[in-house]
Amino acid sequence: MTVYIEQVRAMEIFDSRGNPTVEVHAYLSDGTVAKAEVPSGASTGEKEAVELRDGGSHLSGKGVTKAVANVNGAINDALKGMSPYNQAKIDRTMIELDGTPNKAKLGANAILGVSMAVARVAAHSKHEPLYRYLGGCDLELPQTFHNVINGGKHADNGIDIQEFMITPVKKTSFRDGFEKIVNTYHTLKKVIEEAGFETGLGDEGGFAPNLKSSEEALKMLHEAIEKAGYKPGEDIAIAFDAAASSFYNKEDGKYHFEGHVWDGDQMLDYYDKLLKEFPEIISAEDPFDENDWNNFEKFTARFGKNIQVVADDNVCTNPKLVRKAIKDKLCNAVLIKVNQIGTITETLETIRLARKNNFTTMVSHRSGETGDTFIADFTVATNAAELKSGAPARSERVEKYNRLLEIENEIGVEDERLAHFPNNIDMD
Repeated sequence: MTVYIEQVRAMEIFDSRGNPTVEVHAYLSDGTVAKAEVPSGASTGEKEAVELRDGGSHLSGKGVTKAVANVNGAINDALKGMSPYNQAKIDRTMIELDGTPNKAKLGANAILGVSMAVARVAAHSKHEPLYRYLGGCDLELPQTFHNVINGGKHADNGIDIQEFMITPVKKTSFRDGFEKIVNTYHTLKKVIEEAGFETGLGDEGGFAPNLKSSEEALKMLHEAIEKAGYKPGEDIAIAFDAAASSFYNKEDGKYHFEGHVWDGDQMLDYYDKLLKEFPEIISAEDPFDENDWNNFEKFTARFGKNIQVVADDNVCTNPKLVRKAIKDKLCNAVLIKVNQIGTITETLETIRLARKNNFTTMVSHRSGETGDTFIADFTVATNAAELKSGAPARSERVEKYNRLLEIENEIGVEDERLAHFPNNIDMD
């Protein structure tokens, strides 16, 4: 029996920040149905595919009824009758239907919702878990990075670095590594409370104490790792996402960082100070503005042999921009966000390109998340090596980690392959 797409239907739902987003249901002729929910970011790069919003006064202009209408109208008409098993053709059809370089006509949120839903419904139709359908048999559970102290656009405090993450360097299984993170996270709460600060949570489940500097946050992390019974840098390591575009001032070309106004060289010296003071830092993301490629390259040339340097806003999961990053030796790792580019096929192309050139890939959630666990399966399927999906708190974050525990259980601990850091931090 030939199976085909009968219908794709979308509706407006809400993400973890209470903002509207798109949910898509895909229906096949054999009766299989599956859905997907689209995430949304707060710290977004200029080069990201366009997230179509309604504008106007309703829901502060953030409604997505236009994107929903595009799914229910033009996209549904174009895909009806097509095989759900040819993901590349489905995604190409939507890209051509949109006809813009950044998916501005139909909306990347509309296109991605359909792309994810079709991949999932095809897997269900074949009675396969999504990670098997997309990846086959050569599977690997990722090294996970957990945002446990929030700053920047993710919190209302005095810290300008957006994310302080911990990752389990030494582990015997995925569960073992995740339990180490959970232990450290709960210990961190006690450390923050003992220092006299509130332990409210930021967008991604990390604590958001009203600290005055990033050094304070790093000292608390170091203390929490030790008090949890682990060795900083050996058992549990630290990573950060500066999201420097959020504190870069385009008018004067300077970085307005935690009470300072610095040029690129001064920021480089500051990062040098942090890395020397906290040798347990093994990864840094977006240390400079997305258009400040020159200083970003200097950062990688100076530190890239010793730590992982991740580019996000500069490349936006876009194969064309990743090619430029590879050519310019901008970084040694790239962040992967499916909604930055808008289709599963293009995301897979970016991952293949990065890995072919010996760059590490880190799949990422967004600050405006849903309960959809697509990226957990996707990371395993693509052997992407790394995943960041927030702290072990708030269900929209923990669902991803619970899904990885389920996958580990399905594969079997005795047969699982684990990604271990470092994956590749040598630019030569």
